[in-house]
Amino acid sequence: MTARVVVADDQSVVREGIVMLLGLLPGIEVVGSAKDGEEAVALVAEHAPDVVLMDLRMPRCDGVEATRRIRTDFPGTQVVVLTTFADDDSLFPALRAGARGYLTKDAGGDEIVRAIQAVLSGEAGLSPTIQRRLLEQVTAGPLSRAVSGEPELPDGMTPREAEVLVLIAEGMSNTEIARRLHISQATVKSHINNLFAKAGLRDRAQAVRYAYVRGLAQPPGTSFT
Repeated sequence: MTARVVVADDQSVVREGIVMLLGLLPGIEVVGSAKDGEEAVALVAEHAPDVVLMDLRMPRCDGVEATRRIRTDFPGTQVVVLTTFADDDSLFPALRAGARGYLTKDAGGDEIVRAIQAVLSGEAGLSPTIQRRLLEQVTAGPLSRAVSGEPELPDGMTPREAEVLVLIAEGMSNTEIARRLHISQATVKSHINNLFAKAGLRDRAQAVRYAYVRGLAQPPGTSFT
């Protein structure tokens, strides 16, 4: 059975490369490609594909919102995220929006085919890296924190956002934070924007004070007891 696929990615070179790769794989037919989430939703309405390979960071309508709309309006179409980002702020919103698969762009053709086949069989199409991240999140969830005595993070902050905040309090630049956490500067900026919004912060000075007051970071010259 041939899987009919739509590819959504805002970078034309990447999008065309994915379409070319899929054209060489058995059991897959590319029926359309989109440069943003709006186009992806429109193509799903037009072609009723089996699967959308969805990038996340796109203009007009991002991959998470497009996934939510597709799964709500066209439940017969599954979504497999194919993105550069594997951080919590990308992974969990996409899964909550209804994505059944999640791969990073270093995935090979065989891995993409397996993910597509998995979601069409009603299973999850997750790369090993994503499976490990989900397991880590489950084992570090609220119940584990309660048992271990570890406090909940304030203002709905994710562990990664808290980690970025601590590094801001240590005086690191975005470039240094990206290097320390092995993520892109764009991802660092996204984390900062999210944590600023959640905590009601306007600038890095307020962020440093917030980290000290909430006990997330240690002021210079002091020690935790």
